[in-house]
Amino acid sequence: MVTLDEKQFKILLKEALTELFEERQELFSSIVAEALEDIGLANAIREGRKNDFVSRKEIDSMLAG
Repeated sequence: MVTLDEKQFKILLKEALTELFEERQELFSSIVAEALEDIGLANAIREGRKNDFVSRKEIDSMLAG
């Protein structure tokens, strides 16, 4: 069984993310863009729950940025 301490884990994670970014930049960009869209949608839903109904146009505007 192989174990890693926190420092080793951070180093390996950093190397893996760097490699992903360098070699699979398009995939990485797609993942980040999708995550940002999800955050925007969640924020719009929360905002709509606090206030009056949020129109689809407002949600699309928030997602567009």
